[in-house]
Amino acid sequence: MSGIIGRKIASRAISALHMSRVFASRAFSSVAKEMTVRDALNSALDEEMSADPKVFVMGEEVGEYQGAYKITKGLLDKYGPERVLDTPITEAGFAGIGVGAAYHGLKPIIEFMTFNFSMQAIDHIINSAAKSNYMSAGQISVPIVFRGPNGAAAGVGAQHSQCYAAWFGACPGLKVLAPYSSEDARGLLKAAIRDPDPVVFLENELLYGESFPVSAEALDSSFSLPIGKAKIECEGKDVTVTAFSKMVGYALKAAEILAKEGISAEVINLRSIRPLDRPTINASVRKTNRLVTVEEGFPQHGVGAEICASVVEESFEYLDAPVERISGADVPMPYAANLERMAVPQVEDIVRAAKRACYRAAKSVPMAATA
Repeated sequence: MSGIIGRKIASRAISALHMSRVFASRAFSSVAKEMTVRDALNSALDEEMSADPKVFVMGEEVGEYQGAYKITKGLLDKYGPERVLDTPITEAGFAGIGVGAAYHGLKPIIEFMTFNFSMQAIDHIINSAAKSNYMSAGQISVPIVFRGPNGAAAGVGAQHSQCYAAWFGACPGLKVLAPYSSEDARGLLKAAIRDPDPVVFLENELLYGESFPVSAEALDSSFSLPIGKAKIECEGKDVTVTAFSKMVGYALKAAEILAKEGISAEVINLRSIRPLDRPTINASVRKTNRLVTVEEGFPQHGVGAEICASVVEESFEYLDAPVERISGADVPMPYAANLERMAVPQVEDIVRAAKRACYRAAKSVPMAATA
C-alpha cells in the first residue's frame, strides 16, 4: 500500500515539473558574461557578508593567505580579522567553535582545505550541527555552512581524494549541495548561507579555474538557486544520465559523442544530494526508459545506488533496460597517474554504459571466431 501511495505522490510531483521547467528556461535565458567557479564562490561570499553582519568565515589560511584556493581573496581586507578568522590546523576545534556560534545566532562559513580533513570534525558536523534542531524540538537552529573541495584532484593519493557526498548525504538534518558550473556555485552558496539549517557544500578543486557562462539574473545580489532542485543540462529521449559536480561535464561530453551515433541523452545535474530531486529524475526516466548514474565516489552505498532505488520504487515499470551505475573503483585512490585514471570514471565509461542501456554496445566476439 505504501508503495502505491508513494507512486501517486511521485506522479503528481512529476506532472508539476513541466510548468516549472518552462519557467526556469525563461527566467535564466540571458547570458551576460563568463565567470570562473572560483570567482563565483568569492563573489557569493562577499555579497552575503556585505548583506548580513552575522556571516563570518573561519578556517585554515582563509585570511592572510587569501585562502588555499583563493576563494576568500580580498575578504580579510574588506571585513577585517573579526569576520575572516585564520585558525590553527585543528578542524575539530574550529568546526566546533563554528557550531557553537551558530547556536547563538551567527552564520559561520567553515572552510575545510579539503573535505578529507572534515573527518577530524565529523562529530561536530553529525552529532552537533545535524541533530540539534531535531533534539531540541525545533528550538535550536544551526545556520552553518561547511565548504571546501571534495573528491579527487590530481596526484594527491588516497587520503586526499575521497568523495564524501554519500557520507554526508546519508545523515538526516544536513543539506548537501554539489555545484558544477559558476551559476551553480554562486546560486547554491548563497542559498546555503541563507538557509537556517546546516549545509555541507561540496566543491571540486579541478573546477575552480573553469569558466562558465553566467546569466545576467545570476549576477544580481539577490540571486539564489533552490536547494533540492536538479537542473536538466540537456534534454534527450533515449537515456537519462545523472551526475553531480565535475562528473556533469563528463556526462555532457559523453552526450555529445552519443548524439553523433544517434543516441539522444538527457543529462541531469543533480546540484543537491540531500534533499535529492527524485521527481525530476523519475520524470526523465519515465520519458527515456533508461538510466545511467555517474559519480566519483565508491560504488557501495553510493549516491547512484540511492537513485537506482528511487527509480525502481517509483518508475520500475517504465524501465526498458537494466540501470547502469558508473562510479569510482572500489579501492583507495592510487597515487600513480595511470592507475588514478583507471580508478575514476571517464567519458568513455559513460558512453559505453549508455550504449549498453540502449542495446547498442558492440557484441563480444566468440573466442573461436578470432582464430
